[in-house]
Amino acid sequence: MNSEIRNLEPKVIWNNFADLNAVPRPSKKEERVIAFMVNFGKKLHLETVVDNVGNVIIKKPATARFENRKTVVMQSHLDMVHQKNSDTIFDFDKQGIEMYVDGDWVTAKGTTLGADNGLGVAAIMSVLESKTIEHPPLEALFTIDEETGMTGAKGLEAGYLDGEILLNLDTEEDDEIGMGCAGGIDVTAKRTYSEENVSDNSSAFIISISGLNGGHSGMDIHKGLGNANKIMNRVLFDGFENFGLRIAELNGGSLRNAIPRESKATIVIDTISKEPFFFEMNELIINITTEFKSLEPNLSIEISETNLPEKVMSLGVQEGFIKSIYTALNGVYRMSPDIKDLVETSNNIAKIVVKNGNISVNCLTRSSSETNKIDLANSIRSAFELAGFEVSFSGEYPGWLPNINSDILKVLDNLYEKLHGEKAKIAACHAGLECGILGQNYPKMDMVSFGPTILGAHSPDERASISSTEKFWNFLLEILKNIPNK
Repeated sequence: MNSEIRNLEPKVIWNNFADLNAVPRPSKKEERVIAFMVNFGKKLHLETVVDNVGNVIIKKPATARFENRKTVVMQSHLDMVHQKNSDTIFDFDKQGIEMYVDGDWVTAKGTTLGADNGLGVAAIMSVLESKTIEHPPLEALFTIDEETGMTGAKGLEAGYLDGEILLNLDTEEDDEIGMGCAGGIDVTAKRTYSEENVSDNSSAFIISISGLNGGHSGMDIHKGLGNANKIMNRVLFDGFENFGLRIAELNGGSLRNAIPRESKATIVIDTISKEPFFFEMNELIINITTEFKSLEPNLSIEISETNLPEKVMSLGVQEGFIKSIYTALNGVYRMSPDIKDLVETSNNIAKIVVKNGNISVNCLTRSSSETNKIDLANSIRSAFELAGFEVSFSGEYPGWLPNINSDILKVLDNLYEKLHGEKAKIAACHAGLECGILGQNYPKMDMVSFGPTILGAHSPDERASISSTEKFWNFLLEILKNIPNK
């Protein structure tokens, strides 16, 4: 499968991407990919440094006649989101990604592809190893743990970089040039509950939700896609209100930055209510799937009988739990008043686990407004605290404030129009790029973001456009040739 990838154009990028994707690189477990990148730099006899948190920095002198150009930092993150379909057998800690070509797209077999941000990493590798590409002095910055807290960018200290310009290669539309992004904060609600015995006159069922598209909890949050946790809660609420449904276990979603695709609950009802329960649930399932039919045609909500569990959640806690999930906002909270069609503030109810007397709810709140980010986080916090949860904020990172007067932005804007005969979209995005964080220790660095077209990031439907990758590569080469003098 990967041999097919290696023959794609531009071969240099796809070969480096295939090499990278052979290395397991989950967030917070980047030891192997750090070693891979260090070995890569040292084989090229380039100055290679690993900082105190694990970021890798490789420096390459300018080619002839480019020595007086401004030093450029090319930056991408090494880690990738790990998501797979429930029926896919795959160990992200041990296996390399299994890729294949589907028309103009490269995708993976039942898992995330890692094009976010692996194609950016591969492009930087390709420039570093080239003996023919013209470029100014370069500093390649490969950060770690972007996807689960941006701790690499947060931990990068002043003094490691001399660059005046930063090219972030983590945008996912090839006609877009990024000049700003949202910040974020994790909102985590937890509480314990006592368990109650299950009556012998009860029946147990597993409710399974699957087939949703999922996707990036920032870039895709405005699309109205189904959130498995919200849909499951709707089913549980109806069953509780009408039939006294009781929850034994619940597991929904996976990663904080991915719209949850699947959820599974074990529930109990009185046996006498089985027939009306199934009738009511069937009507509700029809209603929900009808509502989502254009956006989520593969949505599946199934209910199957199972063995009776010994315990269920205590009644009072269950009511507060279900109602708090119903109350907590999921989706867009506010659109930007300044930038057309940009989501300013949103929340993703990402992961819910109920088991053995413990409840955990993980949300990721994003905003390009620091004040509205905290406003929404406090709103979500209030919904859960009213139900007796302890709520904590963590992993906060700042947004990247747009600079419409950026010199490097003007260079990219003019080059894109010259190459393609049309203007690029100059935009801020509702995702967490590392530029805002890096700017804290390098405040004078002029930053811009761009990249190839990638669809379905953070989901097993992730795919990267082959033609777009070539377009992106050619754009990058032109940018490096047109960096201004010092």
